[in-house]
Amino acid sequence: MKNLGLVIVDGVGYRNFILSNFLSEASNNFEEIIIYSGLKESVYDLERFKNIKVVELTVYKEDKITWFFRKLNETAHLYKFKNFFGISDTLSFTKPKGNSKRAVVNRLIRIVASLLHFEAMMKLYQRLIYNSFSNNVITKQFIQILKETNPNILFFTHQRPPYIAPLVYAANVNNIKTCSFIFSWDNLASKGRMPAMFDSFLVWSDLMKQELNYFYPSIIEEVIQVVGTPQFEPYIMEDYNSTKEDFIKMFKLDKNNKTICFSCGDLSTGGNDQLAIEIIAKSILNNKINESVNLLIRTSPADDGSRFIKLKERYPFIIWNKPKWEQTRENHTEPWSQRVPLSQDIKDLRAILEFSDVSINMCSTMSLDFMIFNKPVINQVLGNSDNGLFDDQRFLNYDHYKKVVESGAVSIVKSEEELVNSINKCLKNPLHLEKEQKYLLNLQIGKPLEGTSKRIVESLLQLSK
Repeated sequence: MKNLGLVIVDGVGYRNFILSNFLSEASNNFEEIIIYSGLKESVYDLERFKNIKVVELTVYKEDKITWFFRKLNETAHLYKFKNFFGISDTLSFTKPKGNSKRAVVNRLIRIVASLLHFEAMMKLYQRLIYNSFSNNVITKQFIQILKETNPNILFFTHQRPPYIAPLVYAANVNNIKTCSFIFSWDNLASKGRMPAMFDSFLVWSDLMKQELNYFYPSIIEEVIQVVGTPQFEPYIMEDYNSTKEDFIKMFKLDKNNKTICFSCGDLSTGGNDQLAIEIIAKSILNNKINESVNLLIRTSPADDGSRFIKLKERYPFIIWNKPKWEQTRENHTEPWSQRVPLSQDIKDLRAILEFSDVSINMCSTMSLDFMIFNKPVINQVLGNSDNGLFDDQRFLNYDHYKKVVESGAVSIVKSEEELVNSINKCLKNPLHLEKEQKYLLNLQIGKPLEGTSKRIVESLLQLSK
């Protein structure tokens, strides 16, 4: 039997691989599992597992030289693929402003990247990144840790955080195979280059495999395996099951009403959330919604919710669900990464998905979550470059979401009237887009939810040979 190294760097990785069936499957198939954790060791409850241990990693902070080369590599990738709208939009909104030293250096990076962004140069930038931290104290610590624990394969649950690069390098030094999960559906067609390269990859679907091959042409097909995603596996696990009565009691809902769930974005994507919520709330008060409804708002785990205080005061009938994610460490380069979900939050979310009647969100992955439970989905995009609102309509052109729009699986609304009309249509005929939703789920997720963790473990066993 083999030993598995599991790298958990943030709360999302914890949610996907600790709160799913993954550890149960892995513990039955690997002799030992070592969790190399960017989170505090105390967040893990592993008493039921006899062959899993946690190694809490020292927090790594980039120095200026490493940051420069990583940013250069990331930006070169953006310039190489700027014909994709999501990537060109990323280039646009990350354009440096002002005359600070950091802004000046960023402009220099963009000039170099705009000229030298072919594959060979990006491989050179990668080597320079590794060289820049090869003698770092923490990097040497990582090398020693991996030498002592010696897993057969080191599995990264997230490919994007910059602080994973020294651990990938440490694995290379120790001749330990590396594998990464592409953790989100938008990570390839709208983001810069990964901060490190891996020996193999696990992806959601054939579509994501094609994208990975396109954006990283040096990766050969044989090292990419399609497994689905553990992100949705809790929705079929008995541990998180609830009844309709539990749902009503949990959120103090009127059992005679249908429920509209509005899922908020974070501060970077949900700029029109307050406006959309107010439109719905006023429509309920003015009887523009044709049926009696509960309005349930689930805020983003990355948002403290303070921007909704006035709405809470103005519309006391709205029910609010603040995700149960706990901040485990404050002094971190990315504090959000240290926010970890409780298992109760997964249970709350599953109940919301299963027993709400209509989903409304701004081009979020939550569209897929609700479709899994055959719920109608409305995407509200009220802003554009002309009307003075936050321009969320541009997200419709992002490559990953353009496929959603083209599938016809969601109702796209761009005005107050369209939003109200669409809510009424979805309440009356909730399955009117069922065929389109099933097509989209198959395209994006690629594999059945059943057996997701088993497929991942089988792939890791194969890749560790």
